[in-house]
Order: sequence, then structure tokens, then C-alpha cells
Amino acid sequence: MEEHLRLFTDEHKKGELPIAERFSPEAFVTLHLGDRLELLRQIAEAGSKAELIVTSPPYNIGKEYEETTSFVEYIAGQRETIEACLEILSPTGSICWQVGHYISGSGKNKEAYPLDLVLYPIFKSFKLRLRNRIVWHFGHGLHENYRFSGRHETILWFTRAVSHYTFNLDAVRVPQKYPGKRAFRGPRKGELSGNPLGKNPSDVWDMPNVKSNHIEKTEHPCQFPVALVERLVLALTNEGDLVVDPYIGVGTTAVASLMHNRRSAGADLEPRYLDIARERLQMAWNGTLRTRPLNKPVYQPGSNSTLTQIPEEWGKER
Repeated sequence: MEEHLRLFTDEHKKGELPIAERFSPEAFVTLHLGDRLELLRQIAEAGSKAELIVTSPPYNIGKEYEETTSFVEYIAGQRETIEACLEILSPTGSICWQVGHYISGSGKNKEAYPLDLVLYPIFKSFKLRLRNRIVWHFGHGLHENYRFSGRHETILWFTRAVSHYTFNLDAVRVPQKYPGKRAFRGPRKGELSGNPLGKNPSDVWDMPNVKSNHIEKTEHPCQFPVALVERLVLALTNEGDLVVDPYIGVGTTAVASLMHNRRSAGADLEPRYLDIARERLQMAWNGTLRTRPLNKPVYQPGSNSTLTQIPEEWGKER
């Protein structure tokens, strides 16, 4: 551990961030251009273990960076990836799979397949324990006409260990709604009932998704926010640990890991996305990358804003 922590000193941060293209146990950050299974093999052959594997895999919905396959083939590919991930997962480690819905058809013929429910049996077949099904809620997205607009995705958090797994709750506590609340009966009557560090953030996370006006937006069409990974990194790893993302895209997982003194490794098939990842990581290394702070409240416009008032045109139509 101490050997790895030496990589995170201020002295190192005076130069360019060292980013490896092939994994080695000494690598600070690895960005592998190629198949995720090849990267996972490299980590396994090196004898290294990841304390956290976190990713948002392609949803098989025809995004420009993914090759659409049959649903059966997609699930088989996910099983292959999950099995390879477990080869490098530490005994105390966690695996977090962030997914949404696979959508079939269009218009009134649309049908949604919740990928977390589809993938759950695969994880259970490897005897993993589900600790939480975290709901990530966001306020903006596609407006639907024939069904309710989707405004959430999920993170399945599994551990291999029954009881001895890394979980740092104090590192991710959030402000309490009533910090001055006191016990009203029992032996602690009159004493403050909350934790001075804050409360458990629960399994519903309200964080804006990365749309065009988001401070972290890049050209990637399905980018997740740094804060989403940041909370997982802080809670499920310690400094110097290895965090792996088999579908790393523009490097959000690596950025969140770098910000908190963790090593990282990820793979992607798109050279332009890895180029963006390198730029973001170098900016994070230099302290110039702009990210939305973890635990920043979601913006609520005031009642006097013209955006929150009913337009006169609508009033006339009622």
C-alpha cells in the first residue's frame, strides 16, 4: 500500500500524469485501447486485484459507440465480462454495475427491459451478495409521449465477502435534514440523536445527469457524472487501491479515482474517447478540471423566476 501511495505525492503532480497503455502493478493510471477482456486478462496475469470494479456498460440501444446485437448475444457478452471481472476482484472488493433500460421498438410499440433485473441472475450465479440496488434519479432527459419519461437508472452493488468487505460510511455521509434533533425518550432523552458527520446517503441518489449544459459534458453521448463514481470510490475503497472500469469511455471512473488517491485501469474501443479521458485526467492531475461537487444540492429555481411561473399564453388557453 505504501509503495502505491508514493505515486500520489505533490512532487509527482509537478509533471505530466503518467498514463500506461498496458497494465502493470506499478501503473498509476492505465487506459487500454482495445477490448475490455484483454485489459482484464492483463490485470489477472499481473496478479493484481481490484478493490472496486465499477462501470456503465453499453445498453445495446444503438448508440454510436456500441455495436447492436441480439438481446441474447448482449446478455451472453455481459456474462463473459462479469466473469472476467470476478477473476480480478479482491476478497474484500465490490463490483458495481450501473445500467438503465434496453428499449425495444418505437412509439406505442416501445417496450422497456430493466437491465438490472435481467443481469441480476448472472451476478447471483457467481454467488455474489447484493448489498444495494441504488436508484440514481435525475431531472432531465427524453420527453416521452406514449409512456412516462424515464428519469432514473440503477447501480447494482455486489460484494464477494459475507461480512469482511470495504465500506467507509463516514467518508460519504451527507448533511442531515434535522441536525438539531434530540431523542425525546429513553436513556438518551435530550441528547442529540444524529451523527455529527452527517447521515447515511441512502440508496436513492439525486444527481443531475450529464447533459449539454453540465459542467462536465464532453462529446460522449452517455457520460455519467464524476460524483456518481466518487461516492462509490470513497465508500468502497481506500487510498492506493485499484479501481477498474472495463468500459471506461471518457475516463470518469479514472478521474474520480485520481481525485481521491486511488489507482485506476480502464478500456475502451474508441480512440477519441480515450484521448478525451487523457485530457480530463491531466487537468484533474493539475487541479484545473471542473467537476460538479459531490453532495451539491440540485438547483431549485425561486418562485419569482419567470421559468417557474405559468406563461400568460397558457393562462389564456385554460
